[in-house]
Parts: sequence; C-alpha cells; structure tokens
Amino acid sequence: MRRKKPYRTTLDEVTISRDGESAIITYRDPEVVTTHFKIGTKLERMSDGQVLDHFNKTIEARDMLAASYEHVAIEIPPGQPQIEYFAAGDQWTPRGDVLRCIVAGDGLDDDDDDDDDDDDDVFVYIDEKELTLKEFGKLLSTYSGWGMRITFVPEDELEKEPMIEIREPKK
Repeated sequence: MRRKKPYRTTLDEVTISRDGESAIITYRDPEVVTTHFKIGTKLERMSDGQVLDHFNKTIEARDMLAASYEHVAIEIPPGQPQIEYFAAGDQWTPRGDVLRCIVAGDGLDDDDDDDDDDDDDVFVYIDEKELTLKEFGKLLSTYSGWGMRITFVPEDELEKEPMIEIREPKK
C-alpha cells in the first residue's frame, strides 16, 4: 500500500525526535510517511512546538504551490528522441512527460525455473530502443510520486491523440 504524504498536524498526532540537524517527524497514523525535516544547527534550540510550527508552514507552502500549479504535459515531437541515457544513474530517463512506446513479447514464462526474473519475456520499445521491464521500471522511477495514465492504442496510432470514453467496458 502506498503511504500518505505528510500534512499539517498537531503535537498530539506526531512524535518528534532529533538526528543531528534534522527533526524526525513520525505521525501516529502508520499510513503517513515519516519525514526527516532538515532544519540546521538552530534545531538544538527549538522546542517541539517550534519545530512543528516550522514544519506546518512548509507543508502549507507546498500545498499552496500545488494548488497554483497547472501541469502541461510535454510530448517530444515524433522523430526526436523521447528518452536519453543518464550514465550517472545507469538508466534511461524520459525527456518529456509523454512516452509513445510499444509493448512486445508474449508475457509467458517459458522456463521452468522459479527465479521470478521474467524481464526477458516482455519488452518495451521506445525510439527503437528495447527496454526490459526492469529498465522500463527504472525509467518510470524518474517520476516517483507522480501519477500516470496508460492508454493502449494500435501501433500505427501512436502519434495520434486517442479518443477516450469513460464507461465500463462491453462484455
């Protein structure tokens, strides 16, 4: 299960501990992620209430920025590279926010060993580059914390914006 992101809170809903220049804010609700909130050397002179006040102001600023943010997904024009190799991370990364790709493979586990490494059964092609599911997963991790919509279209319609209907599928 994906954990909830931190929200504005009160002292009775969290515990605050310290590790060097960081306050560790742990929500009593185990579904909320623990935050390592770096404050700096002034942390040693701050009360828990002051730490939480500073943290809540940061959360409020994050929420205000998110509310005013209007996302425009950038799609790389056809014929231009959609992905690039990031050597320092040893992975492919998207250049834009939209990926046109082809799924290939039968998805069947032909070998009888139980190694659970089925990366060689399904591939994702982007710009004629063949990525294993593991490589594709690393590419997706670039957008960790974001949502995504996957729309399946015929291969010859990759460059068209598909018509989308919201309804239950027909049987």
